[in-house]
Amino acid sequence: MHVRDQLIYKNMTTMREVEESSDQEKIRWGGFVEELRKAGRIAGPMVAVSMFQYLLQVVSVVMVGHLGQLALSSVAIATSLTNVTGFSLLSGMAGGLETLCGQAYGAQQYKKLGLHTHSAIISLILACLPICILWFFMDKLLLLIGQDPIISHEARNYSICLIPALFASAILKPLTRYLQTQSLTLPMLFSSFFVLCFHIPVCWTLVYKLQLGNSGAAVAFSLSTWLNVILLGLYVMYSSACERTRSPLSNEAFLAIGLFFRLAVPSAVMVCLKWWSMELIILLSGLLPNPKLETSVLSIWLEFQLLYIWFYSLTISTLHFTIPYGFGAAASTRVSNEMGAGNPHVARVAVWAATFLAAIEAVIVSTTLFCVRHVLGYAYSNDKQVVHYISVMVPLICLSVTMDSFQAVFSGVARGCGWQHIGAYINLGAFYLVGLPLGALLGFESHLRGKGLWIGIIAGSFVQSSLLFLITTFTNWKKQATEAREKILDKSSSVLNN
Repeated sequence: MHVRDQLIYKNMTTMREVEESSDQEKIRWGGFVEELRKAGRIAGPMVAVSMFQYLLQVVSVVMVGHLGQLALSSVAIATSLTNVTGFSLLSGMAGGLETLCGQAYGAQQYKKLGLHTHSAIISLILACLPICILWFFMDKLLLLIGQDPIISHEARNYSICLIPALFASAILKPLTRYLQTQSLTLPMLFSSFFVLCFHIPVCWTLVYKLQLGNSGAAVAFSLSTWLNVILLGLYVMYSSACERTRSPLSNEAFLAIGLFFRLAVPSAVMVCLKWWSMELIILLSGLLPNPKLETSVLSIWLEFQLLYIWFYSLTISTLHFTIPYGFGAAASTRVSNEMGAGNPHVARVAVWAATFLAAIEAVIVSTTLFCVRHVLGYAYSNDKQVVHYISVMVPLICLSVTMDSFQAVFSGVARGCGWQHIGAYINLGAFYLVGLPLGALLGFESHLRGKGLWIGIIAGSFVQSSLLFLITTFTNWKKQATEAREKILDKSSSVLNN
């Protein structure tokens, strides 16, 4: 009888454990599905926002392109250099807010969002000053690297007319992170769409009707960027959704600048190292045999690699990165919020939910590209040699698309956790110790030419994605969440005490 009772008890215990395990699995699956919804609600609008902002520069280049080859060449060069030396730097620095504002929001330190946003705006405006000096002497820089004097002069004029847009971006990018970290993405969506609708007729009027040419396109872009700042600024000032988080400008914002710079500098390095490596690959392609063919193909497909929505070439492939960019923004927001709230399990689920979405996107895009590889080149050129070369490189492009989709998410996780310094070291090693040297070796020494350069890009992206994946996988989320919450509370109190 005693043995029988023990067996009954054991069976009942086992059944109870199975039921509890089943309940836990339901909770985990339910949490994963919920995180997919939350990530989608952030990523969807952010994809559209980045696309609309990208199209602002597309419209400007299209308008100028009808003025002639000289106008198009000067604007293309100026846009590339202003992106590299200015807008990419501001985008990278603003990434520090994804940690500060995201974790502060999760920790319910709502007023700190306004405080950190003010600090970021002040810091980015200060960063614009040396950039402006560089842009004023843009023609001298271009002449030093052997560019045509007329193109250099026109590129300088275009860059100078973009200076108002630079200062507008110093406000717009922190405002974007301020809203993103609160999951307030719809206002940015509506604002960006309205600004795009405003930009098209204004740019056409300035370029053609008022005959301002290149300068008209730059002025239109500056006006549109400032309009975006005004619209989002009014929303922040008067919306009830921002009532808890907005705060007046005070001395605390100046005291918190040092805290912001500790994250902004490595964040900028993290972004710029990758961005600049892509520009270096394009320069290397110009040294290959038949550089006209190599550069045209690489320029088309390097659009897949360049982050954050300010790109210049008129190719539809650039639009691809707006998708993983949205997933990265979603991962950053969800992880930073839950880390600040002290919810390590939810933060970890958020990571893999965003990764799952990125994997689906990578499969769909890569499969589509591979299926249309033989006709895809005709979207860019009628030259059969270029079309064939693109079809040969499409398998490599598919790998790049996959790497970019994952690295965007893991980079977002790094920003959400405050690992910008780790990301900077990873990008330095991945692209400058592996990607660029390997690409140059294969492209020139092994005579693989453009394909060799592209293999180098893939190798760099693979190393970057793999290292970020390993760090994310083996992270002690409980410890990270505890430290993040302690830091945000300690730093908040120290700023107030100062």
